[in-house]
Amino acid sequence: MPNLIHAIAGRPWAIRSEIALHVRGLLAKDGIAGLRHLAALKEEVHQFDASPGRQRGAGTMGTVAVIPVIGTLTQRVQAVGSEGETRSTAEVAASVRAAAMEPSIDAILLEIDSPGGEVFGVPEAWASIRESAKAKPVIAHANSVAASAALYLASAASEFWVTPSGMVGSVGVYSLHVDMSKALEQMGEAWDFIVASQSPFKIEGNPAGPLTGEARAQAQREVDRYMGDFVRDLARGRNVSEKRVLTDFGGGRMLSPTEALAVGMADKIGTFNQAIGRAAQLAQPGQSKRARAEVDLHEIAARAALAGFRMEDSK
Repeated sequence: MPNLIHAIAGRPWAIRSEIALHVRGLLAKDGIAGLRHLAALKEEVHQFDASPGRQRGAGTMGTVAVIPVIGTLTQRVQAVGSEGETRSTAEVAASVRAAAMEPSIDAILLEIDSPGGEVFGVPEAWASIRESAKAKPVIAHANSVAASAALYLASAASEFWVTPSGMVGSVGVYSLHVDMSKALEQMGEAWDFIVASQSPFKIEGNPAGPLTGEARAQAQREVDRYMGDFVRDLARGRNVSEKRVLTDFGGGRMLSPTEALAVGMADKIGTFNQAIGRAAQLAQPGQSKRARAEVDLHEIAARAALAGFRMEDSK
């Protein structure tokens, strides 16, 4: 169990803080089995959304690749536990690139329902989505939550939509240190690290005790660095100043769709069907041919290995 807890505590997260507490509780009570149960419930909720081949009335002709961004985001899908409870940012990026170069695809829609996740891999995925949006329209749709790292990814899209009952925001980064000294004492354990004299900070922040002042300062510097990346890219993606992101984007709170629209965090309030229609509307004849010319050929391998998108025919 300490290893599982440290997997959560030892990483910087761009995720809603109450989610971290919930994950911690599940791990403490049921271990990975608890997370798998949560994933199974979420899979049932989204079972209809994940079914392929749904027909969408959009008023225009076009084929839209719908790429799910659902669940806790990690760079690699096995980072927390089983495959079901997380969504890999690397796979999301690869799917978007694949759709951007696929001749039969006219536009891309990211269907987002995520509290965010770890920061690793998010700036890279953001850059990949943003680059793909130069080849084909990319619509991000919060259906129903786009928080923290999920919002980060959404800001790379050509447009960002929020479903009327949704919520977006939670701009921020944090790390969590779990002091397990009392738990270890109750288990009859005492940890004593022997550290090479040439690496005095090797065990800095370990869970066997509280943070030292110096360790806390270092953790703060790391969090602030990732926050700087978040604010910079969010400002670029939403075409606003970094100051506006810091002052108007909620300061870590979630915003309603109308609030998000008012401050420039989102472009439109609408349902999933409406977002599909908008994606098809933005698609232009000849788009796929231009996309193939603009995407590097080495991405073909990524398409063959990782593409997991489904197609929506918008008629």
